[in-house]
Amino acid sequence: MCGIFCSLRAGCRGDTGNVHGGAFRLSDAFHDLSERLKIANAARGPDAQRSHRIHVQGACQCDPGGAHTPGLDIGFFASELRLRGDAPIVQPHQQDGDVFCWNGEVFEGLDVDADENDGVKLFQSIHSLSAMDDLPSLLGKIEGPYAFVYYHAKSRKLYFARDPLGRRSLLIHKPSVSNPYFLLASVSVGNDQGCMMEELSTEMMFCLDIGQLCESNEVVQDFDSCLTCIPRHSDQQSLPFAKLSCVNTVLPPDTPPSVFSLDSTILPRDLAIAVDQLIDHLDRSVMLRVQNIPRRTSLETGKAHVAVLFSGGIDSTILAFLAHRHVPLDEPIDLLNVAFENPRKIQVKTDGNIGAIPKREKKRQLKAAELNAAAKESTSYMVPDRVTGLQEVEEFRRLCPGRTWNFVEVDVPYEESQAARAAVEAIMFPGRTVMDLSLAMALYFASKGVGKIRSSAVSDDSQPYTSPARVLLNGLGSDELLGGYGRHRTAYGVRGWQGVIEELQLELDRIPTRNLGRDDRVISSHGKETRHPFLSLTVVSFLAGLPVHLKLDPRLELGLGDKMLLRLAARKVGLLEASGRKKKAMQFGSHSARMEAGDGERRGDLLIRAASEQ
Repeated sequence: MCGIFCSLRAGCRGDTGNVHGGAFRLSDAFHDLSERLKIANAARGPDAQRSHRIHVQGACQCDPGGAHTPGLDIGFFASELRLRGDAPIVQPHQQDGDVFCWNGEVFEGLDVDADENDGVKLFQSIHSLSAMDDLPSLLGKIEGPYAFVYYHAKSRKLYFARDPLGRRSLLIHKPSVSNPYFLLASVSVGNDQGCMMEELSTEMMFCLDIGQLCESNEVVQDFDSCLTCIPRHSDQQSLPFAKLSCVNTVLPPDTPPSVFSLDSTILPRDLAIAVDQLIDHLDRSVMLRVQNIPRRTSLETGKAHVAVLFSGGIDSTILAFLAHRHVPLDEPIDLLNVAFENPRKIQVKTDGNIGAIPKREKKRQLKAAELNAAAKESTSYMVPDRVTGLQEVEEFRRLCPGRTWNFVEVDVPYEESQAARAAVEAIMFPGRTVMDLSLAMALYFASKGVGKIRSSAVSDDSQPYTSPARVLLNGLGSDELLGGYGRHRTAYGVRGWQGVIEELQLELDRIPTRNLGRDDRVISSHGKETRHPFLSLTVVSFLAGLPVHLKLDPRLELGLGDKMLLRLAARKVGLLEASGRKKKAMQFGSHSARMEAGDGERRGDLLIRAASEQ
């Protein structure tokens, strides 16, 4: 994993600019913005950083008067978090004028030995292509999260893209009159007047014809005509990882058999087969994401290399359990569990629910309570996710003898969360909603991994602990793929099984545009990498292809019918307590949402007020 930053602007070798003119001021502002973007992207890859610059000149280098035509300056910067291979790697990769910045992991489709680096192997594969038209075919055969920038010197073209699910962030700024330069970056510097960053679409790959743009000498005016969208796949080729699979549209029988209990010893044959297949697919996906993580020094022996963003819910629990199968037994597994001091929640707990009084009076009382918070009882971090997390780690200790489970209690005081807010807002940008912030806060502090551990759930003897793990497993995707949201039950009530199928297809279509880029930016800001076993395209294809009634049954109660297939799988591997737990969204389970007086009425899709406006 790494941070990548690429810039393009008009320039000329030896041109120092006009000190008193706009050109110099623009150059000065661009340099300042570039340096800040390098710092932001360097945080993602603490092991190595390097810059590289090329100058592309037009075919006619001088005008009739003898002056140089501007040409184009292209800057490349990459930082490296070494998680693949034995040898230290420094990016950008370079050969014969080609330049490659890679932020990703190849888990399937490319032969990469344990001691090799996937970025190096992929660069060799791209560089050896007989024609760059074959690039979509090459990438359509590999599975894993990625974002990349590739400059092909011979054709003078710049290629860039994200994986079809958008599991790695890549932001784009297109040239404008006020900011006449092109930028690509893994993370931005927030809402800045020097650029208008937005998420790069995952629907296509992109090619910028720099040679053509250089000849035109009009970066702003001709940029769009020099930018081509390249389809990821064609009807002539079968590429397993070029696009997302479609949800199976076959309706179930008029009255599909119901599973009335997770304890059912005899399941319908097709459901029993699906349970075994899900365990196999998910187990392999976890294995590929936790094996062969390089040790930087001999001092890391016996320390955790894998952590799980852990709530004690069914998604994170089954991932942690499967990781136990593949992580060496002498290595601990860190379970990162975050809890926030939430003044609004504490006020309700200590003074009772004042929801019956008018909103204006309620806001006044809540604000007054916040100002007098010091007089309240000591803060309790026993939020819902803490309670279920402590319960589940005890089940792990019974099921997995010999494994050390570090249950890391990440407690976030209100003042600390507010002090970090401006930084979190900048990292998550262009995400700017209330929900973006509450989720980003939870991920920011959980992935940081600074907390305490106890020898048991009932022990008061805790010690400070900072997780050294740089690979974090995340359960995102299970609700979308297996029907874990309340809206799936609602769809069934309104339109029956057809409504559920349509809702699941919408979920799949929305995944690339929802949370993944934001989550990648937030977690990677600590020099950590998040991996999503449920979102392996192999797992996605398997689950999308299953008949709908094998994945969920909205006729049954919560804790059984939602994500029924996953619950049955968890029960089969022995996770009895986790298999029946009901879903609670991360921002509510950790109390990272609705901290301020009056926030109880704020919808999650509303835009936030910047921290500077508070």
